[in-house]
Amino acid sequence: MARPAGADRWVVLGNLAGAYGVRGWVKVRSHTEPKDNILRYTPWRIERQGVQRDYKVLSGRVQGGFVVAQLEGLDVREDAMALAGATVSASRRSLPPLPKGEYYWTDLIGLRVANQEGVDFGTVVRLFETGANDVLVADDGERERFIPYVLGMYVLEVDLAAGRMLVDWDAEF
Repeated sequence: MARPAGADRWVVLGNLAGAYGVRGWVKVRSHTEPKDNILRYTPWRIERQGVQRDYKVLSGRVQGGFVVAQLEGLDVREDAMALAGATVSASRRSLPPLPKGEYYWTDLIGLRVANQEGVDFGTVVRLFETGANDVLVADDGERERFIPYVLGMYVLEVDLAAGRMLVDWDAEF
């Protein structure tokens, strides 16, 4: 099933690692490249244990291996500490458009995956990084398949409008 173009989705961009300082700043493990790009995408939707709240980013910077940020309405260290472990997301619409042939992971989730022989591998349920390349996980309800996300080699075609992906992958793997 295809998704409407421009459908608003929330993209996970990082995780809150805890408080920074005593004035309610948060410490974030950013998944963006470079790390401080996460500061561009505001508001942040912070979700912890099923509770969501949107925060405007007021200020921030890279500090060591983290990004530290000041969020509107978060002024006390204990409140920032309570958010440790939360996910940080931004609206897909706030992210810049990508060049042709590049995709945000969130746009790939839910695509139907089949190989060149027409074997249906189910849908993309998640992706993850490895040292060598990203890996997509396709699930058909009975089995998960881990397929290297290498465009042109294993991933032959991505058709967002049709909601499908063609891969060069053996059905027995």
